[in-house]
Amino acid sequence: MKRRRHGLGLFVGCILTLLFPAFCPAQQPPQVVLLHVDDTIQPVSEGYLRRGLAIAAGLHADAVLIELNTPGGMLESTRAIVHDILASPVPVIVYVAPAGSRAGSAGFFILEAADIAAMAPGTNAGAAHPVVMGGKLDDEMKRKLENDATAFLRSYVSRRGRNIAAAQDAVLDSKSYTEREAEQLKLIDCIAPSNTALLNMLDGRNVTRFDGSTTFLHTHHAHLIPVATTLRENILDRMMDPNLAVLVLVIGALLIYLEFNTPGTIVPGALGTMLLLLSLFALNLLPVRYTSLLLIAGAFVLMLLEAKFGGHGVLAASGILCLVLGLLTLVAGPIPEMRVSMGTAIGAGIAFGAVTTFLVRLAWRARKNKSLTGPEALVGSIAMAQQPLDPRGQVLVHGELWFAECPERVSAGELVRVRDVRGLTLLVERVPDNRSTTK
Repeated sequence: MKRRRHGLGLFVGCILTLLFPAFCPAQQPPQVVLLHVDDTIQPVSEGYLRRGLAIAAGLHADAVLIELNTPGGMLESTRAIVHDILASPVPVIVYVAPAGSRAGSAGFFILEAADIAAMAPGTNAGAAHPVVMGGKLDDEMKRKLENDATAFLRSYVSRRGRNIAAAQDAVLDSKSYTEREAEQLKLIDCIAPSNTALLNMLDGRNVTRFDGSTTFLHTHHAHLIPVATTLRENILDRMMDPNLAVLVLVIGALLIYLEFNTPGTIVPGALGTMLLLLSLFALNLLPVRYTSLLLIAGAFVLMLLEAKFGGHGVLAASGILCLVLGLLTLVAGPIPEMRVSMGTAIGAGIAFGAVTTFLVRLAWRARKNKSLTGPEALVGSIAMAQQPLDPRGQVLVHGELWFAECPERVSAGELVRVRDVRGLTLLVERVPDNRSTTK
């Protein structure tokens, strides 16, 4: 009997062992939110990263992986991004990848702010010296700017346990480091050839967060959750290219002028207004020089003066030169990628200036010409008397018969000139020695 009970218990135990996994929920793989930044650092990329970090926090993800490739960007956006990374409840991994990428200027600040800083082979980071927008500063102001940037970098690099001296050299001396140099100088934590290799490498690592707490990373075979950019972010990101913003501004202005010149067409005016507002919205996010706006406004004034007074092309040439200079210096970006290129400024300035001068001149001449419709168009015309005017009779003018009055007698067949129009009667005068020879 005992043997039977023992065998029965063994059988039940085996059945439960086989069925137990079916009643236990399967272990979910770690979740890592993946963000891509392959652009300049500006308000659009700032908003995208903030949105991605918020999604990761809402999902309670195990980590956030930011793939970074940037030449740099605006300091205000950089500070905001660094603040969001330091305050993130989810550990943040910044990975400079793929090969050939860089974390230049502002990107270096973002790389050093991460809980885990990593680079792919064939990448570089650094050259983070602050660039003055709009001109050259004196030594005192330059020193203040450098001290502010290095203090900002030290405020979190030391808490991350990284090399403060090497980080400051990237700011003060514009040094740039390869992935090997950055790893040897303890500016980054590791080098990995891919996302998967990096996450597997970091699995189980103990990370000290910025607030002093510690957490273990669970990233082995992690499920990547990519965050795509929205349509709004895509459009604004394209418009953050100063060259495109300037071209859209010029095209929009020409379309609006076309609408004013030929009212009622509607489509050019609507499209031009949309393009103009879109470019102005993008330029509002960029560092714009207001003195350059004055140059552009002055260019329009000179073109109008050329059309009105005719300066033998001197005023138009001066206006085009002002327009080119205004467009070239319109955006005071900290890096070349955030400035209007010479080719764009010259091409858009000359084309827009020439077309505008030509169209304004035509419009001004048309404004000066008298109306070609209605009775007023007859003033100054030559008419032929169809019957004697003594003082009233009929004349033929522009193929039409009109009643006319003349203060002196006019024989049939004589030519008269229209002086004025009174109602439906023409006031005419004789043309001396101009009797018609028509028979």
